[in-house]
Amino acid sequence: MDKLTPQQRHVCMSHIRSKDTKPELKVRRWLWSHGYRYRLNVKSVPGKPDIVMRRYRTAIFVNGCFWHGHLVRLSPNESLELRVDSLESVESSKWIIESSACCKIPQTNREFWVSKIERNKRRDEQNYEVLRENGWQVIVVWECQLMAKRLEHTMRGVERLLNENFLSIYRPHKLVLYSQDEENSRLPMAAEEETEYVHK
Repeated sequence: MDKLTPQQRHVCMSHIRSKDTKPELKVRRWLWSHGYRYRLNVKSVPGKPDIVMRRYRTAIFVNGCFWHGHLVRLSPNESLELRVDSLESVESSKWIIESSACCKIPQTNREFWVSKIERNKRRDEQNYEVLRENGWQVIVVWECQLMAKRLEHTMRGVERLLNENFLSIYRPHKLVLYSQDEENSRLPMAAEEETEYVHK
């Protein structure tokens, strides 16, 4: 049971920021202190990622577990005997969303929250897909992964992904392999002259 009135709840929810959130600041501070430079909320990049690292061709999204439905399970409502393959054409009332450990869906006004989380998840997937199609690496960091005990481990994983992507971008695309014959035949080096010296 919600202890706040609908008006109080509305005021609380309306004060939640969409950028410069605590999880975002944690990620940004860690990256900056480790020498990584980035831009914030770049409108020209699809999905307007929280952090854009052009040098690494990487977009980082720092998602709140509640707003983006982290680990929630979406399953068809058995009582409606629904058979569909795609979520796009389905009303949220025909689906059951089960809460996860880090995303508790409110019981009051549940249909509204289920619909909102479902829309957010769908929009996120579309944005990630567009970015990947355009050659961007997408990294999603969840709020629950940034708790004090998990922060360093999570950010080391992000760093590894950044470096792997950086190497794949700038690594030579074509390897030149020498054949056995070329290796055995001695080619003159730049410092050597082809004329023979006569010792007196």
